[in-house]
Amino acid sequence: MLLLADIKDWLKTVGNAEHYYTGKLDNKKQKSIGVYQRASYGPKKYSIGGSKKYEVKNVSLLVHWNENAKETETAAMELFEKLEEMKQFRINDTKVYFLSMQVPEPVDVGTDDNGIYERAIWLDLYFMKGR
Repeated sequence: MLLLADIKDWLKTVGNAEHYYTGKLDNKKQKSIGVYQRASYGPKKYSIGGSKKYEVKNVSLLVHWNENAKETETAAMELFEKLEEMKQFRINDTKVYFLSMQVPEPVDVGTDDNGIYERAIWLDLYFMKGR
């Protein structure tokens, strides 16, 4: 099982942010990455390469950076490129076989009420249930 909190903690080893969170946080700090559950539009289980059953966790990452659009875009692209290159890895005791980027690049979602630029990254994590 993969929880959003597990993914958040794992991102600390991959990302370049100063703060990480799950769920809604009032007064988000700059240079933060938020981890959110995304709606699933397909099956939750897949058979890949035979009889092995894989689960899928649909995730949205919100890169909440600063008041500079270029710096925000750069930070989001750096994270995106690191994630895009990742192959098999572990999040706690769960083996993630691969992740699939669901957007071609970080999506500009504008600014929050305080003028902080944000970018969204959608990805799907494919993992073996139970391990």
